[in-house]
Amino acid sequence: MHQHGLVRVTAVSLPTQVAHPSANRLEHERLLTDHSNSDIVLFPELSLSGYTCGELFAQDTLLAQCIEDLATLTRFTTGRKQLIVVGLPIRVANKLLNCAAVLNDGRLLGIVPKQYLPSYQEFYEGRWFRPGDLTLPEQIDLPQLGIVPLGVDLLFQAGETVVGIEICEDLWVPMPPSSIQALAGANVLLNLSASNELIGKAPYRLQLIASQSGRCCAAYAYASSGPSESTTDLVFSGHCVVAENGTVLGESARVGTGLSPSKSSIATADIDVQRLMHDRQVMGTFLQGSSYLRDLEFRRIRFEVEPHGGSTIRVISGQPFVPADSHELDVRCQEIFEIQRAGLAKRVQRLPSDLPLVIGVSGGLDSTLALLVACWTCRALGWPTTRIHGITMPGFGTSMQTRENAWSLMKHLGVTRSIVDIRPAAMQIFRDMNHAPLGIEVGSKAPEVLQAELQKVPIARRHDLVFENVQARVRTLQLMSRGFVLGTGDLSESALGWSTYNGDHMSMYNVNASVPKALVKFLIRYIADHEFEGEVRDILHAIVEAPITPELLPLGHDEAVVQDTEETIGPYELHDFFLYYMVRTGAKPAKILFLAQHATFSRPYPDDEVRATLRIFLQRFFHNQFKRSCVPDGPKVGSVSLSPRGDWRMPSDAEVQAWLDDLNGS
Repeated sequence: MHQHGLVRVTAVSLPTQVAHPSANRLEHERLLTDHSNSDIVLFPELSLSGYTCGELFAQDTLLAQCIEDLATLTRFTTGRKQLIVVGLPIRVANKLLNCAAVLNDGRLLGIVPKQYLPSYQEFYEGRWFRPGDLTLPEQIDLPQLGIVPLGVDLLFQAGETVVGIEICEDLWVPMPPSSIQALAGANVLLNLSASNELIGKAPYRLQLIASQSGRCCAAYAYASSGPSESTTDLVFSGHCVVAENGTVLGESARVGTGLSPSKSSIATADIDVQRLMHDRQVMGTFLQGSSYLRDLEFRRIRFEVEPHGGSTIRVISGQPFVPADSHELDVRCQEIFEIQRAGLAKRVQRLPSDLPLVIGVSGGLDSTLALLVACWTCRALGWPTTRIHGITMPGFGTSMQTRENAWSLMKHLGVTRSIVDIRPAAMQIFRDMNHAPLGIEVGSKAPEVLQAELQKVPIARRHDLVFENVQARVRTLQLMSRGFVLGTGDLSESALGWSTYNGDHMSMYNVNASVPKALVKFLIRYIADHEFEGEVRDILHAIVEAPITPELLPLGHDEAVVQDTEETIGPYELHDFFLYYMVRTGAKPAKILFLAQHATFSRPYPDDEVRATLRIFLQRFFHNQFKRSCVPDGPKVGSVSLSPRGDWRMPSDAEVQAWLDDLNGS
């Protein structure tokens, strides 16, 4: 996993015996044995001594025993290529510090003291401890452990992973130390905590952890003391959390959710350090806060982790654009639909009042969504839906079912509708181009006669790009000649160049410009289920379930559609997955392949199909940039957009070879 930037982090809340370091050390050892496959293991604040020792923190017996058990625990870690972080009190000169001790492969790498000590309400840390600051010595000589780096300026690094550490209250202040650590390069932030449980505190704590990970564009792991601490006045949460860039990846049980005082609570997740580095690189404002570092120069201490491949426990959705939770999906669909409507409403209000809004309605997914957006926009503006001119333009591959779906849908939505058969015009162009046998007269021949005459055209010409592109451009000519044209092409088609240049590629405004194909289906289904009933709902569901096809190639002898887009270029589900991870996270093809092999899709895909489809995606993505360099305006609705005016500026003649080489080497 390390070659793809995945690092496994485990946060553990262990059963604690207050003021009994030896017993607690044995519990650390047991849990480390259980989690030997984690790269980083984090324990709570003062985990060796217990957080609730009170005046016992002033006893030499406790302090000396903590150091002795730290030394024993350090020796126990020999051969363990993990970063292990435990909490204990350490006296430095005349100051007692609340510290995090960092262990790796039999070494004590460093000691990081807590900077902010709560001494309000139920907390009383200022009575026993002193805050860590830059006045501390840079190292300390500990019995059995020797000279060890000490300070609030320590970071720990292994390859791309840079770890910063803060303790409990440090997170709750206006400028947490982890923010400074992130600006100094830390991309994994650890928090040893002792957070008591109060009504309503857990959701806020979780929000705080997630938002700090997002603000710092980092992973954030949090481990709190649990209910085995003294309950004289408080009960501690045992809450463990791992978050990454604003998203909670793992969360343990806690007090209030059935956590037993005798049990440990654990959160483990695989974090993606490469993705975090990509996000920091593209977010130009991230390093603008580096002035907060002032004169603070962090010391970096190297540690080792065991190189390993294998599988990942990271939950990888095969549909990253589509929320797994049904309620969240409904909210997402509603929000996207509102953005599409708002974008279109602003644009069409600038038009002359008598100018029709023209849309080509094929009976397919994309034109259906654009039509629904147009209808709701007109209603929101108080305009009759008859201002929308829906035109269905049957060609040589149009099936009766899609034509009927388009016609019925326009009827129920109350738009002005018409049918324009594009076959006579297309046949005339074929004749002019000598793309059909000379002598075929088009004139006013009936469509069925044209269909029969088409069979005389050599099959190679009936299935080439000229045959398809002529039809697409004839349709665009019809639309552009009638009013303000609404585009229908979606984000997935834009990524693959699955459109005819200056044909369906062009419009006056495209409401679907940044909606991926997978979400188009869910949007239509959402609108069908929440806005309609009866026949209209049935029509919309039928459109969602139909195979995806441009219907440009001639129908079969049984009038069946012979052109299936996904049979030609591969499943859109895979293409959307590749698009997300390439554009949103900057992942290499080999990593995208690895993630796809561990993702949950709507159906299993053989590895050779995934690899072949990824190759198609890369080639088409690069070769069709020229189409994306000149596209209509359209609203951005999600984190991925290919607008040349917004998110994606790429040369049209860039070479794909380096990406193919990376895929071939995987």
